[in-house]
Formats: sequence, structure tokens, C-alpha cells
Amino acid sequence: MTKNIVDVNNVVRTFGDVKALDGVSLRFEPGIIYGLLGPNGAGKTTLIRVLATLLKPTSGSATVAGIDVAADPVAVRTKIGLAGQFAAVDAYLTGRENVEMVGRLYNLSKHEAKRRTEEVLERIDLIDAADRQVKTYSGGMRRRLDLAASMVGRPEVLFLDEPTTGIDPRSRLDIWSLIEDLVAGGTTILLTTQYLDEADQLAARIGVIDRGIMIAEGTADELKDMVGGSVVQLTVRADDRGAVADILRSVAGDDPKVDDSNGRMSIPATSARTLLAVAGKLEEAAITPDDIGLRKPTLDDVFLSITGHVAENTEPEKKRAARSGR
Repeated sequence: MTKNIVDVNNVVRTFGDVKALDGVSLRFEPGIIYGLLGPNGAGKTTLIRVLATLLKPTSGSATVAGIDVAADPVAVRTKIGLAGQFAAVDAYLTGRENVEMVGRLYNLSKHEAKRRTEEVLERIDLIDAADRQVKTYSGGMRRRLDLAASMVGRPEVLFLDEPTTGIDPRSRLDIWSLIEDLVAGGTTILLTTQYLDEADQLAARIGVIDRGIMIAEGTADELKDMVGGSVVQLTVRADDRGAVADILRSVAGDDPKVDDSNGRMSIPATSARTLLAVAGKLEEAAITPDDIGLRKPTLDDVFLSITGHVAENTEPEKKRAARSGR
């Protein structure tokens, strides 16, 4: 078996004069969740479609489970499952009928399709609703059913394209739990998301993509280290800021950073002792902060640091695709 279950090398995909993917490379081993993180329009869905053999790369190469996606797409499809951004289920069939239909499309026998359908519906906690028409399902239930359909063929690799978009927080947590269960059962997952907390929670490794370019890759902690360590942050009354700046300077040995929009002040923290030192000196000076705490960098900080913009500022991929005739 190939060491890397997914291997993407310098893949370019163009639509007219638009480069949806601009030399993307990534690779990862079996048995993990790899998170592909980026805003709308970053190229995440295009890459999923290339790996799922729905699009051919303009240039470059990619393999899934050791099989070239362009040279042998039929063989690749026997190894993968795909759940897109929107639940691809028939509202007028029952949940059971939807999953059985997909099982038959995987060339399972009628008996095996029924057996596997029962297993996956049980696994995603939809067995009680299995014989209801899908049009009666909530959005979260439809997403779970879509996952069930993608699992019925026992894929080695499961592509999940923004699986929690547009669903309520409780359903989102349920799907997170299901994804973790799938990996524990041996499935490898490529998960695209624009939610930084989702990548942080689920992914063993994360690739950050923006405007079709892979701009960073590593574990969540490695990415956070790119923007520095923890900081002590505090907010105080305007007339206390001069004295507090002196206190922070005495602890850090350098001027504090000040956010002019809200007056929040911060210094690097080597450990929680930095916070304790600041708090002690504030108490000695009889200054009570409005807010104070030890803050670790987040993936939001990583994305802003690397790209220079927040995740919501990129043009949606659908609009770009429409203009390019995609």
C-alpha cells in the first residue's frame, strides 16, 4: 500500500482565465483527518472535485490510494466516498431508500446494499427515521444521511466538502463526533472547511489554501507557532493606560502592543507566570483592569497573519466560477 494515501503534486486547474488551483501540492498518510482550510473561493471544492475524478487537472498529477486520478478514474471511484457541500439526497425517497440506492451504485448486491444500509443508518443514529421521506428531515439529519450514503461503499478515503455548512450548532457537534468515529474505524478523511475551530478540533494536519495557492501546512500547533506564542492581554480605563504601559514594559522588557481601536494592550507571555507578574503589579498600583487574560494564538490569527485578510474577505468560488463559464 502507498505510504501517502493522497498525493497531490503541483496541480493547476483553470477555468478560462481564472486559476482555481495554482500549483497545489499536499500529501498525507492513511488513518488521519487532513483539514483543508480556507475561505469561500479559495479552491477547496475544486481540489476535492479533482481528487474525486469529477474534474481533470489542467496540469500536475494526483493519486488517491496509489491510483492516478486522471489515468484511472474508475479505479479511484471504487476507493472513495464523497459528501459535497449540500446534501445530495432525494427528498421523496425514505432515508433507507436513499442509502440503498447509493449502495447499488457502488455495485453492491441487493442483499449487501440492504445490510450495509442498516449498518450505516445505525451508526449515524438515523435508524428510527429510516422509513420517513427525507423531505421531513431537518437540515442536520439530511447532512448525516448524506454522510451515510458516502459511507455505504466502505471507502478507504472519504472526501467531506464543508460538511457542517448551514446546520445548527448541535448537529454540527454530532457530525464532528461521527467524523471522529469514522477515522477511529479506519477511514481516512480529507475535510474542507472555512471554520477555523472545526479544523482545530478535528484535523491531525491542516493545509491553508487561499486564492488557489497552498500557503501553509502543518499541525494546528505548528501553524499557531508561526504567529508567535501566548500573550497577556488586558483592557483598562483610558486614564490608566500610561501607568499600565509602564507596568507591562517592566515585565516584558519592551513596549506593549496597543490596539488603537479598543485600547487593548498585550505583551508576550513565556508562561502563566507572566500573567501573574502583571496582575501582581496592577494590584500594587491599585489598578483594576476591565479585562485581563492569557491568550494563545488561534487559527484565525494564523490566517490573518499569513494572508493579510480575514477568512470572509475572499470572493465566493461560485461567483468566480460563473464568470469563467464553469
